[in-house]
Amino acid sequence: MKIRTISYLTIKLLFMLLMVSCSGTGKKSISIFETTDVHGVIMPYDFIEKEKLNFSMASSFNYIKQIRKEKDATLLLDDGDNLQGQPEVYYYNFIDTVQRHFVTEVMNYMGYDACTVGNHDIEAGHGVYDRLVKEDNFPLLAANAVYIKTGKPYFKPYQIIEKEGIKIAVFGLVTPAIPNWLPPELYSGIEFKDMVETARKWMPVILNEKPDLVVGLFHSGWDRTETKLQHTHYLSENGSAAVAYNVPGFDIIFNGHDHKLANEKFVNSAGDTVLILDGGSRSEKLAEADITFTSRKIKGKRQVKIAGQIINVADFKPDPEFITRFTPQYKIIDEYVNRPIGSSSATITSRDSYFGPSAFVDMIHTIQLEITGADISFAAPLSFDVQINKGPITVGDMFKLYRFENLLYTMSLSGDEVQKYLEYSYSEWLNTMNGPFDLLLKLRTGKDGKPTLTNDKAWFKNQSYNFDSAAGINYTVDITKPEGARIKIQGFTDGRSFDKNKMYKVAVNSYRGNGGGGHFTEGAGIAKDELRKRLITSTDHDLRYYILKSIEAKKTINPVPFNNWKIIPEKWLKTAMSSEYALLFGINK
Repeated sequence: MKIRTISYLTIKLLFMLLMVSCSGTGKKSISIFETTDVHGVIMPYDFIEKEKLNFSMASSFNYIKQIRKEKDATLLLDDGDNLQGQPEVYYYNFIDTVQRHFVTEVMNYMGYDACTVGNHDIEAGHGVYDRLVKEDNFPLLAANAVYIKTGKPYFKPYQIIEKEGIKIAVFGLVTPAIPNWLPPELYSGIEFKDMVETARKWMPVILNEKPDLVVGLFHSGWDRTETKLQHTHYLSENGSAAVAYNVPGFDIIFNGHDHKLANEKFVNSAGDTVLILDGGSRSEKLAEADITFTSRKIKGKRQVKIAGQIINVADFKPDPEFITRFTPQYKIIDEYVNRPIGSSSATITSRDSYFGPSAFVDMIHTIQLEITGADISFAAPLSFDVQINKGPITVGDMFKLYRFENLLYTMSLSGDEVQKYLEYSYSEWLNTMNGPFDLLLKLRTGKDGKPTLTNDKAWFKNQSYNFDSAAGINYTVDITKPEGARIKIQGFTDGRSFDKNKMYKVAVNSYRGNGGGGHFTEGAGIAKDELRKRLITSTDHDLRYYILKSIEAKKTINPVPFNNWKIIPEKWLKTAMSSEYALLFGINK
């Protein structure tokens, strides 16, 4: 019997091959992070309220750096709405357009792998988001934002990311309801397709890449009950659940846009489980998906274990290196927001706006009427609870007064449509009262009909930025009457008579003028396709810009309410206000 001997080199070679084979099929631990709807909360400081924050992208980065040391690999994703909110993004959108954008600098530094475009990113206009496409070290995604002429995606539809031998596909969608809010000039050449239709188109393409994991990155809200397909002309604003249910193939779907937290497992139409995550807004939370890839394969695909968690960013201090790196930008923004532009003879607050005429909203009305020469102005308190103090007014105060970068429209409405518009608006925030002790305001209530409190305060059912009042006309709002029959217009403030059959020029912001809030469509009864025909003029700059310039020219302003409208019966209003003001703001009026 002949015995064969194996050389040491042969044994060593076989051992090395075995190790390579094992390493290629062993377990891998990967975490995917999602930031979303950051709205400029980059540094741990609120440049509008001028106070420190215990959350920001700086604190998120501290946590992310820690986990990067523990895991085989990490992915960092963002779900949009970075280009609106704090002055630090406005400044680099429209004031300093030469230097690299602050958002780009931060996200490149943090090492983002992909970002889906949000509606407020589109709101910044072509000049801003096209610039970021060139500056970012990662792709901007939105498969359903396509060129009108060719139907091809304007941004990248998806991105394949490979880390530690793991192939991950990230597919982006943006809410297709953008045309309901924004002027077409801001997205010229682009149209927004249905989310389910688009996902069905691209899923076979993505699966053909043979990824180990398919991730949805949707700037669209999550509501697990909204799984029906849309068969109407108007595309669903929050279509994430419809995609999750009707388009099998996703392992994880990250959501945004609605500013609501989500961490749940969802079963789709094929019986597969999808992890749903939403990281909220303003850098307060961070969504994290923790994935373990096993060595086992079924039909050529590695098997995974997936779990989600929501991280409280306030539990982590701002990363010192992050703060040092971006201190120069911090100083520039701080100087910008503290620049004096004038002086006010009185303190104004948005709190008064919910109970009658307020100097806060009437200051907006004044500028809108001055710029447009319109007969009537519609405006709302865009921030729920803010105050501009008596004395020096700074650039930063303008972000309190006017929160969004809306253009100013002049539109044509009949007197009857003006009436219906106001009826709709007041139905958004006022109940019909049967007595002085009924609830005046439409607050969130429990089963017992009493207001539900969060941190000892009540909240509106609806958003305050939809609570439009009017200037230029005198009218009453009778809260004893049913919705749709409350408004009585006495005439114009300048003495002219008001005619329901006559056409009038009306000043509104572009969000409202494009159908936002439903005041024109559901209220005045004007078809969505008709709105553009009613547009007479539009400003070139956002309304905040004109308010700022107006105050600079006047130097001193004397804000007072017009008192051109009131809620009646006034005794009932007084009774309700004494309790409901305290419910909303924690103090007595």
